[in-house]
Amino acid sequence: MSLNPAEHDRKYGELDQVVRAHLGLGPHAPEALTGYLRQAWRTRPWAVAVAAAQLRTYADNPPGRLRLRLGEYYRLPDVGLPPEEIRDWLIALADRLDASLASGEAPPPGTPGTPWEWRARFPELAQLLGGWFSQDMPDEFGDHESALADYLAGTDPGLAAQLTGELHDLLALPLDEDDLALALTALGGEVEPPAPYGQGAWLAALAMRLRDRSGGPSAG
Repeated sequence: MSLNPAEHDRKYGELDQVVRAHLGLGPHAPEALTGYLRQAWRTRPWAVAVAAAQLRTYADNPPGRLRLRLGEYYRLPDVGLPPEEIRDWLIALADRLDASLASGEAPPPGTPGTPWEWRARFPELAQLLGGWFSQDMPDEFGDHESALADYLAGTDPGLAAQLTGELHDLLALPLDEDDLALALTALGGEVEPPAPYGQGAWLAALAMRLRDRSGGPSAG
């Protein structure tokens, strides 16, 4: 019997976030855990202790083959380590989280440094870009305006308001046009802004459009 979502989150939810923060970067990339800690301290400081506890529990109780086959256990994503090194890696991560808790020191606020941190900080923007502005957008919607209209038609106003805040948050970061292009790619965007907009101008137009959905400057 597979784990249901509630059981998964209770036992492995934060462990999963810490591990996935390393995907694509390697198990020993310092920016991976730095990104996790920066985001967790910023939004959910209690989660750091939960993550450390889940990492230690998993390290001390690795799943057997039967439970894995039955789907009753969380399977770690492949981070590029041989099985015999996983336990020590998990404990080392837990030690670093515990050290951050003991000292009360968090990474300073700043621009996200990893794909995971971009998505964690801007979840609704990642939803918009990955779901409506992927490489399939021209075939599915025809243009940027139609894609945005489809998003707005099916999205709760509260989430649209969250997206507005995320856009302003992103635009407040010290990013040039090239940096913004990389950020949008990390968040799932795969199409260029509509002419004549650059990256920043399009994001500003989106924010204005969302703020005043009854009219205002077009976002595409």
